[in-house]
Amino acid sequence: METTYSIRKVSIWIFIVPMLVINLCLFISVNWHLFQHTIFQVDPIGQSGFTIPYIDGSLSISRTARTYPTYLLFKPGMLITSILLIRYWILNNSIFLIINEKKGLNIFFIFGVGSAIFLILHSIFFNINYEIDIYKFFQRFVLLGFIIFEIIAQFLLVKNIYKVKKKIENLINKKILYLKMILVFMLVIVAIFSAPILNSSEYTHFKHALEWNYFLGIVTFYLLTFFFWKRQIPTNNI
Repeated sequence: METTYSIRKVSIWIFIVPMLVINLCLFISVNWHLFQHTIFQVDPIGQSGFTIPYIDGSLSISRTARTYPTYLLFKPGMLITSILLIRYWILNNSIFLIINEKKGLNIFFIFGVGSAIFLILHSIFFNINYEIDIYKFFQRFVLLGFIIFEIIAQFLLVKNIYKVKKKIENLINKKILYLKMILVFMLVIVAIFSAPILNSSEYTHFKHALEWNYFLGIVTFYLLTFFFWKRQIPTNNI
């Protein structure tokens, strides 16, 4: 009972924190004139006209967040999200140790914590600009590592939950489980089919829109987790 309550609490914050941060960065970038002649004057590179990047892809997340003052929100916001992610995967690992009555680490836990570590590295080195090829490769590698590890962790967790759903059916909302399965399937398919486009120097607006919506998809997984575990849970070890 305590563990599932903690998962619900952590998961909703994993959704709220990053979505609030990147959209605040977007707001500042679009409304840069509101900060003129203040200590928070927006760097010219981070200034933008009106845009809804989820639709038109006119702006990347990186451009909205990597300059002053938006990186002051983005970097700590992603670090907080990373800590919440580690807590989330620890709690899920604990639940499966109880359900399966065995000790050890689940594979989804390894990938989940790994994704959080990649996000920490991405946050630390995010707006440091070095015109060195190996550093640019490192930045791309870290971001790609976060996405791959996160999707694998989500896939494995959903797979494990599906296997034991009969054991915990009084604790969960099965409809939400199927929604999570559909979401993860879509994230995998989109990742596979968009890979050739991402390697291309063309389709810039499409890639930007994909970036915003893919990030939304990843954190929506945690929003669904909040609704997945029932609020009224019978008293038991879970």
